[in-house]
Amino acid sequence: MRAAVINLRALPEQRDLIDQAACVLGKSRSDFMLEAACERAQSVLLDRVHFSLDAEKFQQFTDLLDAPPKPKEGLRRLLAIDPVWSKT
Repeated sequence: MRAAVINLRALPEQRDLIDQAACVLGKSRSDFMLEAACERAQSVLLDRVHFSLDAEKFQQFTDLLDAPPKPKEGLRRLLAIDPVWSKT
């Protein structure tokens, strides 16, 4: 159950636009706005190119980057398939 309240003030034109889009998707205004805000928040956070780590976390991070990849059966099978464009 949702427990946090988020209040927004919008222009009537903005509210109407949001309501139209929500209606097209069969969603309530609240559901539409929450989904759109969460998608945007995830996008902003995933697009970050600068982040800070303490020395220990940075070492763990670089160790993971430097480690050879672990063999994955699914990837091995995928790479063994001839691509469609190479077939004549």
